[in-house]
Amino acid sequence: MKLSDDPFVRELLPEFVDNWLADIDSQFDNLIQQRNHEDLYRFAHTLKGSCFQFGLDHIAHLGIELMGYAKEKNWERAQQMKDVIQNAFVEVRDYLKNNPL
Repeated sequence: MKLSDDPFVRELLPEFVDNWLADIDSQFDNLIQQRNHEDLYRFAHTLKGSCFQFGLDHIAHLGIELMGYAKEKNWERAQQMKDVIQNAFVEVRDYLKNNPL
């Protein structure tokens, strides 16, 4: 896994990852259940942008994929993305724990 070597970014990443995991846990299912494609799109767009800023390009691309499902109102595929995105963040969290700067 390739993460930023910038010490400032690496210092902020654990909290960033934990916050996203909490947001996914608290918001994702509700967005799907309510069939709220606009808010799901906004959630995915924020995911994409913030992950690109932190150098988590692989997760940002998952956000782009989720944006497409929200736009298409493809709720089944969107729901499947929850585990994929959560697992990607967990991988980053584990990597950070095992590979400190």
